[in-house]
Amino acid sequence: MHPEPTTTDPRGLLASVFGFPGFRPGQEEIVQAVLAGRNTLAIMPTGGGKSLCFQLPALCRAGVTLVVSPLIALMRDQVRALRAAGVEAGALTSGNTEEETEAVFQALDEGRLKLLYIAPERLASAATLPMLRRIGVRLIAVDEAHCVSQWGHDFRPDYLRIGEMRRMLNVPLAAFTATADAETRDEIVARLFDGQPPETFLRGFDRPNIHLAFAVKDSPREQILRFAAARKGQSGIVYCGTRAKTETLAQALREAGHLTAFYHGGMEAEERRRVEIRFQQEDGLIVVATVAFGMGIDKPDIRWVAHADLPKSIESYYQEIGRAGRDGGAAETLTLYGPDDIRLRRSQIDEGLAPPERKQADHGRLNALLGLAEAVQCRRRVLLGYFGEESEACGNCDLCDRPAQVFDATDAVRKALSAILRTGEYFGAGHLIDILTGNATPKVRERGHDGLPTFGVGRDLSKPAWGAVFRQMMGRDLVRPDAERHGALRMTEAARPVLRGEAPVLLRQDTVDKAAPRVAVKMQVAEEDAGLLSALKAKRRALAEAAGVPAYVIFPDRTLIEMAEARPQTLDAMMGITGVGAKKLESFGAQFLSVITGAGEERLHPARMRLAGRDAGAIYDRLEEEQVRLARGEDGIGKHLSCTHATLRQIAERRPSTLSELAQITGMGEQKVERFGAAFLAVLND
Repeated sequence: MHPEPTTTDPRGLLASVFGFPGFRPGQEEIVQAVLAGRNTLAIMPTGGGKSLCFQLPALCRAGVTLVVSPLIALMRDQVRALRAAGVEAGALTSGNTEEETEAVFQALDEGRLKLLYIAPERLASAATLPMLRRIGVRLIAVDEAHCVSQWGHDFRPDYLRIGEMRRMLNVPLAAFTATADAETRDEIVARLFDGQPPETFLRGFDRPNIHLAFAVKDSPREQILRFAAARKGQSGIVYCGTRAKTETLAQALREAGHLTAFYHGGMEAEERRRVEIRFQQEDGLIVVATVAFGMGIDKPDIRWVAHADLPKSIESYYQEIGRAGRDGGAAETLTLYGPDDIRLRRSQIDEGLAPPERKQADHGRLNALLGLAEAVQCRRRVLLGYFGEESEACGNCDLCDRPAQVFDATDAVRKALSAILRTGEYFGAGHLIDILTGNATPKVRERGHDGLPTFGVGRDLSKPAWGAVFRQMMGRDLVRPDAERHGALRMTEAARPVLRGEAPVLLRQDTVDKAAPRVAVKMQVAEEDAGLLSALKAKRRALAEAAGVPAYVIFPDRTLIEMAEARPQTLDAMMGITGVGAKKLESFGAQFLSVITGAGEERLHPARMRLAGRDAGAIYDRLEEEQVRLARGEDGIGKHLSCTHATLRQIAERRPSTLSELAQITGMGEQKVERFGAAFLAVLND
C-alpha cells in the first residue's frame, strides 16, 4: 500500500515547484475543483496554462494521477519539464525504450511516481486496468478531451474507453480542451462522464498580445510572401487547405530567402517528427502546414500565424492562431479568404458523414467565422462575443488600426432576399446573381425567372460585387445554405426585420470594391445541382467505407453527375443513368434514389427489379394493378386468386397475344386465365 501524503497548499507548491508568483486568471478555481475530487470539464484557450490545472492537484492529492494525452511528443516534453522541476513523472508510450518503461514501473512500485502519462491506445490492453488498480490511481486527467468527438479531425477511437475506465476505477475525472462549441462539449459529457454534467469552467479566451487581421484573397501567394517578408527571421506557421499547396508555398518562401519546411499528413511519421524537432529547436523557421501540424507543438515564441486558406470554423481559427505568442510577447496573424474557400468549406461539410444536426452546427460555426472575416467593428469583440465574453475595442486588430469602410446595403440585401423568396428558396448564389443582374441564362429562361419583378433590379452592382454581398449576408447569418435542399440559400429569422424595412444593414464597402472578376473555378455541375452532387458523394463515401473499397467502385463521378442533373424519381428512371447496370441498381439504386427524392428507400421485388428501365417494367406494374383489382373477381366476392411475381414477369417479357398463349405461361392455370385473362391481354395490347 502506498503512503498517503498529506494534502499540500497549492499556492505554496505553485511557487516552490513551478516558480509562479500566482495563478493566471481562471486557473485557481479549476485547481480547487479538481483537488476536491469533483468531476471537472475545463474549456481553456490554447496556451492558457491548462496542464498546470491537473499537474498541481496531482502533487497535492494522494496516489497516482493518470494523464491520458494523444501525442507522444507532448507527453515526453511535459514529463521532461516536470522532472526538471523535481516532480516524479513518467510516460508509458510506444516511443519508450525498454529501459525507460522499466524505470517507470520501478518508480510506480516504490510509490514515488505522482503523474503517469499514458497513450490512449494503451487503454485497449487487457493488462492496463489491473495495473492501474495496483498502482493506486486516484484521479484521471484527460488532455485534448475533444478527441472523443467522432466528427472532429482529431478523433481518437481509444478515447471512447476512458469513460469505462473512470467507472471501473471509481475515481474523479478532469477533462481539458480548447474546443468550445456546444456539440463537442455535449459529446465529452456523454462519453467521458456518462451524461452526468461535470463542474464546467469556460475561461479567459482573450489573447490580447495577438494582432488579428483578415484580407480578401487577391493573388494570395504574393500576399503571404509580403506578410512573411515583413517578419523575416521570425518563427511562423502558414496553414494551407491542401497538402500540395504546403509544398508549393514552402518552395516559394524558400526561394524568397526564408528558412522553410513543409508538413502534412501524407508524410512519413519520422519525417514529420524531424520537422517538429527542427521547429522547436531552430530560430526563425517557417513551417507551411495543413492542420495536422500544431497539436502538441509547445513552442512559446511563434511570432506569427498566417492562413493561406480559410479555416473550417471559428474554433479551428482560434486554436490555430492561438499557437502564436504563448510567451506573452507580441504576435501577428493574417487570414486570407475568398468565395472559393467558402464553397469548398460548405461542400466539405455537406459531403461529410456527420448526421444532419451536426452538419447544421458546422455550417453555423463556419458562418460565425465568416462574420468575423466580414466584421465592421473590432474583430476581438466579435471573436470573444462568440465565446460568450464581452470586451471593449481592443486596439490590436486591423479594424481598430484602420476602421472599415461601410455602406448602407439595406436596399441591396432586400433585393437579394426578394430574389431568394420569389424563387422558392431553391437556388444558390450564382443563379440568384444572374437574376439580379439581368443575365438571362438558359437556366433562368427555362424556369421563367426572367419574368420575375426582381430580374435585373441589381444591375448597379457587378456579379463579383453581388458575390461579396451574398458572402457578407452569409457571414451575418441573414441567409444560410439549406442541407435539405442541397445548399440552396434560405432566409433566416434574422433577415425578416430587414425584409420588412425595420432594420438597416451596413456592409463592408472595401471588400465589395475588391471583388474583382476572377477566373471561375470549373464546377462539375451547375450551381443548383452542386448540393445534390455533394449529397450523392457523401452517400457514395459512406457505402465505399463500409465495403472497404475505393469510391469509384460504387459509382464513378460521371454517374453521380448525371444523377444530380437528371434527378431520376424512380428506379426505372435510375436504370437509364449511364453506369447503372442491373447489379448496381439492385445493390445501390434504392439508397441513391432516396438521396435524390428525399423519400424513403423504394424497394422492388427482385423479379420486378430485373425489368427496371425496360418497357416490360411498366407492363409488369399494370398487370400487377389488374391482378390486385380482380383478386376477388369483378364483383369482389369470388375466391382470392393471385399470380406470383415470376409469372407476372414472364407475361410482361413474353407478351402473349391470345388466351391459349397466356395459359402456357408457368403458373397460369385455367382459373387464373378465366379470372385475369381478358384484363391482362387488354394491358398487353394497349
